[in-house]
Amino acid sequence: MTFTLEPIIPTKEQSGVDFGAIITDLDLETITPHDFEKLFEAVYTYQVVVVRNQGHVCPETQYELTKRFDPQNIDVYGHGAMHRSTESVIARDISPLPAMPQVQLLGHGVVKDHYGIEERKLTHPSHTVFHQTSLTKEEMDSGLTRFYRWHMDAALYRLNPPKVTTLFGIKNPESRRETVVYGDGTNDKLEVQLGTTAFISGQRAFEILPQELKELAFKTQVKYAAHPYLWMSKAKSRPTGLGMVSEGKELLPEQLPPVNEEDIKIYPMLWKNPVTNKIHLQVHPSAVQDLIIDGKPVGDLEKVRDILYKIQRPSISPENVFAHEWQDGDFVIFHNRGVLHSVVGSLKDTDSRVFHQCNIASADEPIPATEQDFSPYVVHATA
Repeated sequence: MTFTLEPIIPTKEQSGVDFGAIITDLDLETITPHDFEKLFEAVYTYQVVVVRNQGHVCPETQYELTKRFDPQNIDVYGHGAMHRSTESVIARDISPLPAMPQVQLLGHGVVKDHYGIEERKLTHPSHTVFHQTSLTKEEMDSGLTRFYRWHMDAALYRLNPPKVTTLFGIKNPESRRETVVYGDGTNDKLEVQLGTTAFISGQRAFEILPQELKELAFKTQVKYAAHPYLWMSKAKSRPTGLGMVSEGKELLPEQLPPVNEEDIKIYPMLWKNPVTNKIHLQVHPSAVQDLIIDGKPVGDLEKVRDILYKIQRPSISPENVFAHEWQDGDFVIFHNRGVLHSVVGSLKDTDSRVFHQCNIASADEPIPATEQDFSPYVVHATA
């Protein structure tokens, strides 16, 4: 008997969440080829698939399963080796497992005797080190928190983005509720589980745009910075975690490792889902250096960020956010080229969280949305 899929039933506060599914009757250690085909289709259809009760899954299985979603993968962790990794805004949050370096250990608290790691102190990413402004300790102690950084998992220089990411929740902190505050002049807020992972759908992000922004997105290419996670390492984020504040703190070319112009990534703003053929708005806002609109670069970083924020901000409004309620043993597989996600939470020194993450760079570039794909969204003038 094959497994069953249960689409996530959103609350009335999540009226815009039209993605996500849960599986409770599948063992990933013994998955059959037939069930994998069904799982493959489910991930691209539902965008985020939660497989419950997988606490026994080993790192080798997670790695091999992740690879199967992209047979043309280049067998390199999605972010590659990362130059000057101690300065990177990515590397400080993850640790490769010694025997399986494509699988990363992340979480919070001290971990001992863990798959070849004798002892390591993990730190849950905190907005206090990445945002321009920060909640006070008193506010965080009272249960307020923020989204850390909205992103897709991708190097965005030299390597193409992974097609899927697997995120394995081995151990979660005690069950507490927190309230995400957006802090951008709105009263937006969202109640979440401590340490949740928040997702938004790129498909919905596109579909809720007004017509003029749909057309702008279709004719826009996104140019990412060379060595983006070093380039942004001294800059700070907006309070929503959606892109950076422009203060001139990005590293200059001479402060970066050597740059190969051919390795700089320029992608369309709109990507095509290879299973559903739907259009996804897919941009990592923090790493963008320029937008090319109708073939012309904008050339002004602050203006670029303002344009992106106008386009992307509606997608992270509370009604559109799926904040996963983690259980120990949850194995989440998500369409990394179809959703954005964010770490969330203000963890205390006494909290413990242990996760494994895996994603693998692809040999394939994202599939661009074509004029034919976009044609249903074209509004023709009436006489």
